[in-house]
Amino acid sequence: MIQTLTISQVADRLMADEYASWSYAGARAIAEYFEELEEDIGEAIEFDRVAIRCEFSEYDSALDCVEDCDPEKYNEIIADGDKDDQEAEALEWLQENTIVIEFDGGVIVQQF
Repeated sequence: MIQTLTISQVADRLMADEYASWSYAGARAIAEYFEELEEDIGEAIEFDRVAIRCEFSEYDSALDCVEDCDPEKYNEIIADGDKDDQEAEALEWLQENTIVIEFDGGVIVQQF
């Protein structure tokens, strides 16, 4: 039996996961990502909030994510440039290494 979920329903189910810490904007962004992915591949994707929680993480910024994932790379990025340049460099580095979902309020990154 298959049930089709709307973006709002997916976001609500992600928000209901007591072990996750999604913002509502982040939950909507990841729901939109999976909807677009379904359209791109032409297949339905089974919703599994536990798998999503384990595979993706939300950060306030790309720079915060780099600091968490690769402190050495973080130190390299913050060595020069202003905050906007550092954020752009961190985002570019992440996009070269994993899936990055940008949204107003932060980024969601697939674990790598």
